[in-house]
Parts: sequence; C-alpha cells; structure tokens
Amino acid sequence: MAFWSLKRFQNRYRLVVMNDDTYEEVVTFKLSRISVYVALSTFFVVLTGLTVALIVFTPLKMYIPGYGDVSATKELRELKIKADSLEQEMSYRERYLNSLKDVLQGGSTIKLDTSLLDIPKPENIDY
Repeated sequence: MAFWSLKRFQNRYRLVVMNDDTYEEVVTFKLSRISVYVALSTFFVVLTGLTVALIVFTPLKMYIPGYGDVSATKELRELKIKADSLEQEMSYRERYLNSLKDVLQGGSTIKLDTSLLDIPKPENIDY
C-alpha cells in the first residue's frame, strides 16, 4: 500500500465544534483530506487574484519599482537629456567667460605647441 494512496485522501472525518459549558454541538463539518486541500487551494488562488487585481486596477502599481506610466517615463527621460545638455552648455559658457576674463585682464598665457612634426620625406621612385 502506497503512503499517498487515493483511499487515504477520501477517508471522511468529522469536525465538531462544541459549547464548552453545555457540551452542545454548535457546528459539525464532514471533511476529507481532498476537500480540505481543495478549499485551501481555492482560498489561496482567490487571495492571490484579489491581490493582483488590487495592484493592477488601483494606483498602488505606481509604488512598484520600474512599473509606471509609459508617457511619464518618456517625459522623464527627455527632461534628463535636456538637463544634461543644459549643464554641458553652462560648463562651456563658464569656460568661455573665464578665458575671456583672463584675456581682458592680461593674465592669459598662451601655450604654444613646440613639438616638432616628423614629416616623412617622399620617396623617389625611378622607372
């Protein structure tokens, strides 16, 4: 006989809830292992479905990282690119103004390129 035989799942059990003072039966349940398994599985599936529905159909989905409105994500990306380009433009302008200020005050030192270029001589090819 196998440990997980079908007959063992079909055995009927009785669950009785009694009043402790009068020993009167309040509720009686006739259960089997299969019915308990099906009831718990159904409860789990319904609970999971309600949780998913709550997240999908309400604004709670905005609190999940990486899950947001597509247009808001696109707008955020465009604003980030614009902010980066403005920051770069400000950096260029600041360097230009600092260089212009140095030239006007006479404090600029011009650095000349003193390295010699090594230009190869053309080869003479005789025919």
